[in-house]
Amino acid sequence: MDERFPTSNPQASRPSPWLAGHFGLIRAGGHVLDLACGYGRHARALTALGHPVLAVDRDPQALATLAGTPGITTLTADLEGAPWPLAGQRFDAILVSHYLHRPLFAHLLGALAEDGVLLYETFARGNEQFGRPRNPDFLLHPNELLTAFVPSLTVVSFAQGVVDTPHAAVVQRLCAVGPAYPWPPRLPAA
Repeated sequence: MDERFPTSNPQASRPSPWLAGHFGLIRAGGHVLDLACGYGRHARALTALGHPVLAVDRDPQALATLAGTPGITTLTADLEGAPWPLAGQRFDAILVSHYLHRPLFAHLLGALAEDGVLLYETFARGNEQFGRPRNPDFLLHPNELLTAFVPSLTVVSFAQGVVDTPHAAVVQRLCAVGPAYPWPPRLPAA
């Protein structure tokens, strides 16, 4: 089992409530990249809202579960050991959940449309006290998502710290928009 991705979570098939709360910022019908999508919990939720999704993962078996889902295109790609597979492509939104490979940060900025939305949620330092991932290579430093994406993007929402659901973990969350995004964005309901 991949140390980065806890699998004992019974809610693993549900989209992250925090991420889903920001889906309304994506323009109607906007094309979304779900990077390291796994079994596609977010891709499925996004297509249900009318967004075409490119679901990318290294696991062809996980991607096979999305075969035939209207609105979802899949791409099997090694995001860490091969060149960036989406050169020249732009997306209205990019979503990354429970995945961290720092060399991709620049590619994400380059692939996001000028009026696009970046949604990023993953584990952070301190998570080792709760379980996997424990490897520091897979844990964000305090404020790391801010450092990586600002000032290129404008922060709509940022949080970091301990969460209790769906299981205890230390996470960092960023919702940011490109420089041409219509201002002001509508915040999700509390």
